[in-house]
Amino acid sequence: MGKIFDPTEVQGIWWMKEFAQAPAVLICDSFVRVYFSCRPLPEPMGMVCSYIGYVDLDRNDLFKVINISKKPVLGLGDKGAFDEFGTMPISIIRDGRRILAYYGGWTRCESVPFNIAIGLAVSCDNGDTFTKAGNGPLLSFTPDEPFLVGVPKIRRFNNTWYLWYTAGKKWISVDGKPEAVYKIRMASSVDGLTWKRVNRDILPDKLDENEAQASPDVFEFGGRYHMFFCYRYTSDFRKNSSRGYRIGYAVSSDLFLWERDDAKAGINISESGWDSEMVSFPHVFSLDGATYMFYLGNAFGRFGFGAAKLI
Repeated sequence: MGKIFDPTEVQGIWWMKEFAQAPAVLICDSFVRVYFSCRPLPEPMGMVCSYIGYVDLDRNDLFKVINISKKPVLGLGDKGAFDEFGTMPISIIRDGRRILAYYGGWTRCESVPFNIAIGLAVSCDNGDTFTKAGNGPLLSFTPDEPFLVGVPKIRRFNNTWYLWYTAGKKWISVDGKPEAVYKIRMASSVDGLTWKRVNRDILPDKLDENEAQASPDVFEFGGRYHMFFCYRYTSDFRKNSSRGYRIGYAVSSDLFLWERDDAKAGINISESGWDSEMVSFPHVFSLDGATYMFYLGNAFGRFGFGAAKLI
């Protein structure tokens, strides 16, 4: 369908200069609110932070922007906290009158660029602002998942909560710089607070053992569960577009065992334009009888997100 929103065109918001990463949708009566992670201009020495904001789209015309958040919906963490330097990405779900946000909190490291854990925040004002459930993460590192526990996607099926997320396997050196290898994992819960992890990789590798997998979004359709996610090579993906992110697909009848078949993803890079080099971080949602996917294009979403429609 084309590009929906470009943060580089926004004026007067210092913390929203570029990137609109990992779009997550909240359906409202007359509009569709899309949360995403954005960044101000880099700090000296190239250091960056990320903040969560939103854009409201006309429910009858998703290309029509009717409002943009003036402040981040969630503050960064205190000194030493797991989310001191960034909140990215976010996944939203309604729970009665509350709206819950599961988000990745970023902290800077010395031997590697960053680490991530998953936090929880709650909104009681229909998603305008969120308050953290606590200063620490909801899901963090374990002996089996030692780092990079992030990119949460929350869903609820048959009164059970499910959280798909990314867990780091290792860091490897590429041209003298550390690059992370991460895989898709899953946990379940009866209350959305206490989680039981399956402690195994959900999907097989397609590219090689160092394939990076992220952003697993699951929805139910036709009596089965469908997962869209993104994957890429771990080396040379920044300079070589053929090794960058693509959107993959898997299907399951029980949410635990998945059959991967990326040929059925139904979406690839375009011949030219904003998503001609990369497509990633899909989010699938239903709206007024149609099913849509919001996703990122080139440069990891530096220039915003776009939409596709299931046909």
